[in-house]
Amino acid sequence: MIPAPALRTPLRRVLVAVAAAAVLALLLAEGAATGYAPTAAATVVAGALCVGALAVPVGRFPAAAAGAVAASATLSLVTMRLSHRPEVTPGAAETAALLLLVTRAVRRTRPALAACLVAASSLAAALLPLRLPRVEYDNVIQLGEPVILFALLLAFVLGLYLRLLDTFRTREREADRQTQRLEYARELHDFVAHHVTAIVAQTKAVRYATAQGHPPAADDLDRMMAGIERAGSQAIESMRGMVSVLRAPGEGPAAVRPSGDLAGALRTLTEEFTAAGPATAVLLLAPELRGAGHELPPGPATAAHRVVRESLTNVRKHGAGVRRVTVEVRPSPEGTFTVSVTDDGRGPSHAAARTARPGPADGTGTSAGSGFGLTGLAERVGALGGTFTAGPAGEGAAGWRVTARLPLGSWER
Repeated sequence: MIPAPALRTPLRRVLVAVAAAAVLALLLAEGAATGYAPTAAATVVAGALCVGALAVPVGRFPAAAAGAVAASATLSLVTMRLSHRPEVTPGAAETAALLLLVTRAVRRTRPALAACLVAASSLAAALLPLRLPRVEYDNVIQLGEPVILFALLLAFVLGLYLRLLDTFRTREREADRQTQRLEYARELHDFVAHHVTAIVAQTKAVRYATAQGHPPAADDLDRMMAGIERAGSQAIESMRGMVSVLRAPGEGPAAVRPSGDLAGALRTLTEEFTAAGPATAVLLLAPELRGAGHELPPGPATAAHRVVRESLTNVRKHGAGVRRVTVEVRPSPEGTFTVSVTDDGRGPSHAAARTARPGPADGTGTSAGSGFGLTGLAERVGALGGTFTAGPAGEGAAGWRVTARLPLGSWER
């Protein structure tokens, strides 16, 4: 079947029309070569059915192929009993169409149905030379039939090759779609969880203070409500950005990723974190990242931004007794840069809530309880060739540390 996009341009429509006219002219010439009007008409019809079966949709192909093969075989058997035989071999276009029917049957139909269609098409193709006069049968058996059998074998092999190629492409598309779905899931988690966690944290703070008999003052309450409103608005904007990406064909999550200005993006994150509650976030930037004009490539910058965002979100969700969070970004001489987020949480509840196993060196195996945040970060960092770990801050030190080492790439100055 000719795909619809192939017929959209005027040039392609002209080419298809020329090809169809050429095939029709060949069928008419082959019919006229028989020198007998009934045989000529039957030859044109049988050839047209075989060619037409190649152009029908896949769902109608088995029935169309069966009808075309039956017509071709019937014409060959009837011609063998006629006293008037064509002087030249008829059915060159018909033979080619039967061979292509074998290829399409192997490529597009179920194995059992393909076997039936291949056998029928092969038989019809083998019967075609028998339309010649009987005196030509010796030449047909010695020359014609071996050529047809070899051509049938090639058609069968071509069908198998195309079937395997289609299977490979289908699996490749499914893998691409799965990768895209995982990317969308990470983006939704990164964009929404941070803002929603801030809303929940501030709401809990108001409820806790009120339950203890110390309701916040009007100014403090207004400040908290303003923070909740701001976080809600940001969550809505993030959701709208993701919905726009999902609705826009040909676009991916990159449409809603931050720019390479990592310093500015991290400052915004730490300021939002500090404004949302009592814990304070301190940002330590290497000299290479201070000031304008020092931007990272988009991929590493996005990954670093996600690491900090998810880490701050986890501090809000799981941190116990956290008073200070340190966000540090520093390059290394090895052509990488490290992003680390460390909190000073204390007490057994903090360690129990932050259940995560440090990931391996390749950053592909980190898990985080039943959530998807650290798992998504490990996948994102690993995809860039970096490493990712999450666990206690160290021996003798309280708190929790998330560290990502990413390829530095080239600075944009």
